[in-house]
Amino acid sequence: MNKPAKVKLIGVPMQCGASRTGCIMGPDAYRTAGILEAFSTLGLEVRDTGNVTPQPTQLPDAHPNPAVHHLGETTGWIAAISDAACEHAADESFPVFLGGDHAMSAGTVSGMARHARKIGKRLFVLWLDAHSDFHTLDTTQSGNLHGTPVAYFTGMPGFSGYFPPLANPVAPADMLMLGIRSVDPAEHKRLLEAGVQVADMRRVDEAGMANILKQFLGQVRQAGGILHVSLDVDFLDPQIAPAVGTTVPGGTTYREAHLVMEILHDSGLAGSLDLAELNPFLDERGRTASLMVDLAASLLGKTVMDRPTRSY
Repeated sequence: MNKPAKVKLIGVPMQCGASRTGCIMGPDAYRTAGILEAFSTLGLEVRDTGNVTPQPTQLPDAHPNPAVHHLGETTGWIAAISDAACEHAADESFPVFLGGDHAMSAGTVSGMARHARKIGKRLFVLWLDAHSDFHTLDTTQSGNLHGTPVAYFTGMPGFSGYFPPLANPVAPADMLMLGIRSVDPAEHKRLLEAGVQVADMRRVDEAGMANILKQFLGQVRQAGGILHVSLDVDFLDPQIAPAVGTTVPGGTTYREAHLVMEILHDSGLAGSLDLAELNPFLDERGRTASLMVDLAASLLGKTVMDRPTRSY
């Protein structure tokens, strides 16, 4: 893979989509864990653009579903993040979005999809997460909007008039959910109907992480598409990555996660990256932030032989 000419770090200190506070500290935890230095060591030109701030919007701040909370604040974030993603991708940079809860991806993906349309390409999405985040505003029972971004950016009904207008939805068949292991019944039914590619942990165990990922990357390459990678901390097993408010046992191991990132690097197809749901308040001496930085470095060219000895 040819390394990107430039990498831009874009902080997204949002936590309104989650039920637990702490994700607001995520961007600074990544900075403290040395993400800029880790990328610079790889010979990359890296610039920290600072943090996005939410835009004022005229959209409603309440919804008929009484469980929904922080609607107006979340849509302000989505609008701002989408504009930032489209803007930073336009100068051939590799944007890395430092989150922030996973509602951020309603903005990152919609913005990257706008960019893809401008350059005449299809956007594909690799969703590395324990959860499908395929609720609508009507179906969410928790009201936590970090459970809705995929339904939104794939154009599912129920968001019109509440979330920002969607300029270029991602086709459900153009995304792969990898490592899934916690899906609500309403989401499960809609995923099957929509045609999203889902590889849960049983399929990973049976078919192998590399085989599943390489098959999907072949689809991206055949279509001449670009790929957005959205990495949630809870993609990882909580024993190695405790700093997330939505832990689910049986997650990806250290080596499986690095394998994913190394294969992505080799493919040369990834054009942007989310680092979502880091809650430093729940971390242990920064171990999760450091692991996420290490994984991002693998995506950008760090190899298996470059791992330092580390003590916690």
